[in-house]
Amino acid sequence: MNLTDNQRGALYMTASMAGFAVEDVFVKAAARGLPLGQVLLTIGLAGMLVFSAMAARRGEALLPPAFLSRPMLVRSAFEVTGRLFYGLAITLTALSTTSAILQATPLVVVAGAALVFGERVTPQRWLAVLVGFTGVLVILRPGSDFSALSLLAVVGLLGFAGRDLATRAAPKGLSNRQLGALGFAMLATAGAILLAVTGGATLPTGLGLLYLAGGTVFGVSGYHALTYAMRTGEVSAVTPFRYTRLIFAMVLAMALFGERPDLATWIGAALVVGSGIFALKR
Repeated sequence: MNLTDNQRGALYMTASMAGFAVEDVFVKAAARGLPLGQVLLTIGLAGMLVFSAMAARRGEALLPPAFLSRPMLVRSAFEVTGRLFYGLAITLTALSTTSAILQATPLVVVAGAALVFGERVTPQRWLAVLVGFTGVLVILRPGSDFSALSLLAVVGLLGFAGRDLATRAAPKGLSNRQLGALGFAMLATAGAILLAVTGGATLPTGLGLLYLAGGTVFGVSGYHALTYAMRTGEVSAVTPFRYTRLIFAMVLAMALFGERPDLATWIGAALVVGSGIFALKR
């Protein structure tokens, strides 16, 4: 069967989101028996080695000077923030709730592009951003069943949005493999920071090693598929399939962790996803 570039890009994006959702499951499971900092550090180092090996095979520099440019340093700082707080969120709160909040990241990027880079955003897109933020508030439920731990996911999404915005100003010429190595290096950095604060690194059991290996395999696979997705087909046609991550996360959270998202979470998630797709299509 012959597929168009947009169809192939959509398949890559869907596979990527499935990989990230499964990675979250392995991280959450591993953190039940190991310190979260140790989990993030281990997966980060393993993923960095995989992408570094891929870059070296292509003859690409492992530490290009561009890594030390101001935009890349800003990008790295946001990446560490996103990785650290998102890791805390999926460990300490419901995976379904955290994944739903994360879906607002593209909306924050839209708003940030207007405020930081002066990009023109239509009134319809601003309306979509406001509706999406309303969806996040519905999920958080401030004033009723609000949990301060839910703010971990909010800080995580701000970190990822800042990373995406900083990427727009990053030097050209860096390959996906180099960016992958840097991204997992920041995950390792986030783990090292957390481990330095909490301490308590332990020797993993056989099951713990399996969880760490699973997190690495699916994390690397998801990132790799994401790079192919963003280079195949039109961005506006491929990007909406990012929201399939929420479907995978909800199913996995209910099947493996016994989570039962309430009505507010479903409504908030629908507002976030619907407004995000509308903003991208506009």
